[in-house]
Amino acid sequence: MNNILDNLDLSKLGELLTYSPSHPLMFNSGLFLFLFLAFIIIYRLLYSNNMGRMVFVIIFSLYFYYKSSGIYVLCLLLVAMSDFLIGLLLQRTHSSSKRKWCVALSALINMGMLCYFKYTTLIVDTINTFISRPIELWDIALPIGISFFTFRSLSYIIDIYRGKLQPTSNLLEYIFFLSFFPPLVAGPVVRAIDLLPQIQRRPLVTREMFAEGLFLVMTGVFKKVVISDYISINFVDRIFDAPALYTGLENLLGIYGYTLQIYCDFSGYSDMAIGIALLLGFRFPINFDSPYKSGSITEFWRRWHITLSTWLRDYLYISLGGNRVPRWRNYFNLFITMVIGGLWHGASWLFVLWGAWHGLMLVLHKVYRKLVPAREHSGLKAQLLHIGNVLLTFHVVAIGWVFFRADSLTVVGEMATQIFTQFHPEVFAQFVSGYPFVTLAIVIGYLLHYTPHQLSLSIQQTLEHTPLVAKAIIFALFIFLVLQVRSSEVVPFIYLQF
Repeated sequence: MNNILDNLDLSKLGELLTYSPSHPLMFNSGLFLFLFLAFIIIYRLLYSNNMGRMVFVIIFSLYFYYKSSGIYVLCLLLVAMSDFLIGLLLQRTHSSSKRKWCVALSALINMGMLCYFKYTTLIVDTINTFISRPIELWDIALPIGISFFTFRSLSYIIDIYRGKLQPTSNLLEYIFFLSFFPPLVAGPVVRAIDLLPQIQRRPLVTREMFAEGLFLVMTGVFKKVVISDYISINFVDRIFDAPALYTGLENLLGIYGYTLQIYCDFSGYSDMAIGIALLLGFRFPINFDSPYKSGSITEFWRRWHITLSTWLRDYLYISLGGNRVPRWRNYFNLFITMVIGGLWHGASWLFVLWGAWHGLMLVLHKVYRKLVPAREHSGLKAQLLHIGNVLLTFHVVAIGWVFFRADSLTVVGEMATQIFTQFHPEVFAQFVSGYPFVTLAIVIGYLLHYTPHQLSLSIQQTLEHTPLVAKAIIFALFIFLVLQVRSSEVVPFIYLQF
């Protein structure tokens, strides 16, 4: 017995149980795969024990968040406790003014916490540019996923206020909803109205759900590790770090690369989150629907980060008056909603510019539709018009991603200068020969994105009718192949900073 204890590496056990800022726990890490396999075994053993299963999932979810953000797990618990109590208070309060105060209190707690951690530094730095004696500020760490769980919790209170949802009287159910680990740190923005009813019944994993979940997990890992991380490390980061060192063509290809990278990174996380939830018996709303197939900027925002765009629509745009106001006010509501959506993504004026760009494009599209009524076309003309609209929308979105990715307006200016004054298309062949695997990854990424959705459904159906042992072999082979091409370091998801 003493020999066994002597052979135990207590330092490894300590690493497993403690938070490391330099190595946060993420879906694309080997540690998470190991932990999830252990989790799923215990989860299945507790299947018939509703209380035991719920407590176990909560403990694992809080551990997952602790391993991602450390002591800030207390912020998550504070939000859960406060909004649980405010929800019960709303149910018992019939006075209109008191109910509004309840919503205001929830907004103060959630938005106050979000603004403190996320925007204090931006506000102070902005003030410092206008005063002679700069304000000194202590370091403020941003808890991972705070933008997601505060939005989810606030929507719970607003839905109760609007009469769309009855509050839960079970504290564990609410902590489960808010801390459930698949969507916790980077979405989707799952609402209580969608998840609470599933928590309140025993989860059932059908054969179809299992196949779909496994397919989405593999799809997400492939998007993130094979496509996004590879083109980021080996090409995109180099372009955005020093655009003046590259030709305009290489800068443009870098923008195309980042346009693919951020989609594969973020939708990859969403695929994994939705897939893991399906394996546990829970279904989340779709979060991405081939957004670069969009024929207009309006359609793009119906396909990109759907749970956030619908959240902004339902709780901000509609609250501002939506389209039930004079036309100029409707355009303003749309524009300001996108500006706030841009600021939600990060504490930088470049994110505000990104949101403003999309707001402006949405307004211009609305104006265009008012001035030029839609016409029905058929045959080749309709196909060509659709392709033209898709290409135009793609480039409008790609221009916006430059503001999203660049570290400063200087970088934006340098990229524009290189593209418009130093394009040099003749270097394309040299680029392909110099970056063969980057070129291959970008081509594969875009080809997969533009393939018909029916292909994915066919693969899922084939997987559904594959024996369980074969599914396990396919998954093991997939992980083995991914390990052969992944980078040496685990690359964090882009949206973890939001």
